[in-house]
Amino acid sequence: MSRVGKNPVVIPEGVDATLANGVFTAKGKVGEQSVPLTMAHLVDVVLADGKVTVTPKELKKENRQAWGTTRALIQNAVVGASQGFEKKLEVNGVGYRASVSGSVLKLSLGFSHDVDHAIPEGIKVAVDGNVISVSGPSKQLVGQVASEVRAYRPPEPYKGKGVKYVDEYIFRKEGKKK
Repeated sequence: MSRVGKNPVVIPEGVDATLANGVFTAKGKVGEQSVPLTMAHLVDVVLADGKVTVTPKELKKENRQAWGTTRALIQNAVVGASQGFEKKLEVNGVGYRASVSGSVLKLSLGFSHDVDHAIPEGIKVAVDGNVISVSGPSKQLVGQVASEVRAYRPPEPYKGKGVKYVDEYIFRKEGKKK
């Protein structure tokens, strides 16, 4: 049994949810999210009384796998439309800086040139000191942008220089000894 799939997704106030033509759509104050129900042949999705219920059509392994996944995707769409998602990154290092100009995130990370990262539509990026805040309605897109920014200069274990998530712990190593 799916422990995640058993729980219904509650639609909060201020979110309009529709289920039509194999697509679940949630509209809220933060934005609009759509989830194509590609696994509709394995699970039944029912929208009633402000709740979305997902049930497997049969109790086969493939159906049970799709059950929890479909429910989680619908939950992420509802939360994204109502509250949104946010990831925070921290830039550490002498001379390492970040700034936003228009739809481009400019990163100065110790290379011979600045790194320009294009900000996709629907994503908001804000810089406060050495903290970069990536937010938006899509959990996948917010995580992808944060991961791409971190990949330009991942934190190194000796001095901790680089771009890391705010809640990430960097295991520090001791340098060379004489």
